[in-house]
Amino acid sequence: MEATMEQRLATHILDTKKLFFSNWRDQLIVPSDKIGNEVMKRKIEQEYAMLQQPAAAPEPASAIGLPAPLTAGEHSQEPLLLGAAPQTSSDFGIPLPPPTTAQVGSQSTSIIAVDQDAAGSAGASAAGLGTVGPRHRKIVEPKWHAPWKLLRVGPPAGLPPISLRTCSSMLIWDLASGVLKLTLTGHVSVVRGLAISDRHPYLFSCGEDKQVKCWDLEQNKVVRSYHGHLSGVYSIAVHPTVDVLITGGRDSTARVWDMRTKAEVHVLSGHTNTVASIAAQGAQRPQVVTGSMDSTIRLWDLRTGTPSSILTHHKKSIRALALHPTEFSFASGAADNIKKWRFPEGRFISNLSGHNAIINCLAFNNDNVLFSGGDNGSIGMWDWPSGYKFQQIASAPQPGSLSSEAGIYCCTFDRSGCRLITGEADKSIKVWGEDPDATPETHPIEWSPEADPKKW
Repeated sequence: MEATMEQRLATHILDTKKLFFSNWRDQLIVPSDKIGNEVMKRKIEQEYAMLQQPAAAPEPASAIGLPAPLTAGEHSQEPLLLGAAPQTSSDFGIPLPPPTTAQVGSQSTSIIAVDQDAAGSAGASAAGLGTVGPRHRKIVEPKWHAPWKLLRVGPPAGLPPISLRTCSSMLIWDLASGVLKLTLTGHVSVVRGLAISDRHPYLFSCGEDKQVKCWDLEQNKVVRSYHGHLSGVYSIAVHPTVDVLITGGRDSTARVWDMRTKAEVHVLSGHTNTVASIAAQGAQRPQVVTGSMDSTIRLWDLRTGTPSSILTHHKKSIRALALHPTEFSFASGAADNIKKWRFPEGRFISNLSGHNAIINCLAFNNDNVLFSGGDNGSIGMWDWPSGYKFQQIASAPQPGSLSSEAGIYCCTFDRSGCRLITGEADKSIKVWGEDPDATPETHPIEWSPEADPKKW
């Protein structure tokens, strides 16, 4: 007896389910836990209806052969593919999050994101996709920036050089006039790091005497000391939103302190060499970034004190970290390269190649300019979005100094972002600013895109 339409449909449903599961397994796509027969039945009915219609031009297939996304109101328990083709929130009836693997809609809806900018990298591997084809990267043309020049060299005439003062003191200067306003003493060895709180009148200092001190700038005296490091403390940072202080040193640890109670909140251990640089951000969740001379960067969850990511792309000691003031990104500097990263997972974006020196310091301003200072006195000025180095100059040592005393040890922009202050090995403090006479005609952009700036 010839099988009825319902029997043939049921048999076809079973065969199609097997085929769907085979495709999921072959294409490294994890299916949902429960796939209802009603979903399959609707698909087969749609296929039968299409077979009875005249043949039409085939629609372009997705990146890995899945059907087109469901329209609004047709949410089901089947996997949805984001990123294979341009899709908007109207395709699904709901706003789409950034490319990620997440839960949307029903409890077992699977969203598989293809990050085309990170295809073939750790981001795609983490999503279970492996290498998903060629990477399509948007080329960003550089913006013109005026070149920078030296404006002033300090300390002013009449003051003894910094080396003749005790190196354990801190000098506070008036930036406009270059006048020394205050000298703070309290450390018994070299001061290696300073940090000023944006929310409190506090200055924090650390040094090779294993001490971390909190200075009240209204009273100009030490009000708290933090004890716990087993060796010299080389780096320090204040969290922008939480009242904690983070310090790192030669004992290969970073320590998180409650700045008011002096309690040690976390000991961030895992590095195998000196923690030479620290940065802290609080845009989405409290997070700490540490760079070490073991050539790794660790991103720490401040709530648990555990590393959320370990970045091993650098091959040399990491002495400098800098957070972008407006973007959710940061830069790291080492002798091999300056690298650009994306928060919160620490996704690698690209290299900024061309500053062939040991990078001691990095600094951003609000005009997307990145400054890099080298151990040989070289200076690099970068357009951050494009990675174009629009200026490279050398800071000359002062008369009477050795040629080896040209290194740049520290740097920062002022609040306006129009002046750059550097501290150098020749015991001088230099102030830099943009050249007001420069124009795009006198200093044109000489730029050509790299073949692949995302090499490791």
